[in-house]
Amino acid sequence: MVLYGSGGHAKVVLESLVSCGESVEGIFDDRLSGVSFKEIEVLGVYDPEKLLDHPLIVTIGNNEIRRKISLQVTHPFGTVIDRRALLSPQSQIGEGSVVMASCIIQPDTQIGKHVIINTGAVVEHDCRVADYVHIGPRAVLCGLVEVGEGTLVGANAVVAPLVKIGKWCQISAGSSVLEDVPDYSVVMGVPGKIVKVIEPNSVTNVS
Repeated sequence: MVLYGSGGHAKVVLESLVSCGESVEGIFDDRLSGVSFKEIEVLGVYDPEKLLDHPLIVTIGNNEIRRKISLQVTHPFGTVIDRRALLSPQSQIGEGSVVMASCIIQPDTQIGKHVIINTGAVVEHDCRVADYVHIGPRAVLCGLVEVGEGTLVGANAVVAPLVKIGKWCQISAGSSVLEDVPDYSVVMGVPGKIVKVIEPNSVTNVS
């Protein structure tokens, strides 16, 4: 496996890979070169000719940056599922996505590409999680929830059954979402209320 990014998120992904007996052959990082990260060589700026035979994971927590990089990378993408996670055989996980320790993903759930399901999160039955989403630590998506592209569901947030959250939203940590949320909304509180609408930028507005 090859990683792209050597920050805190990369440390967690690396731990999950180790739990599965996988090795990391190198790390691309546009800011660093010639150093080591957890005894793994940092290769510097992305080079499509290096380690071509190894699948790559974009190990950057920011959804917009992860999306931008994933669209530029030509390596094949891998998938990381921590052996301590519990996944239904009837769930689907898209390429480039990572599922961390103690997560639970229930039947007939579909996880898109380059998604982060962070430590201890629960994604219940029949959920639909679009590309570039981040479900934070111990967040809970109840049954039949839909989460749009690029949305962040913060740590310990709870989304009630049948709720639809739009694209590029931010659900603040600890919030309780009981009603549908339109695109580009920031939600806070219990029960969750829309406190701001984000102006789409050049990254999130790309189709």
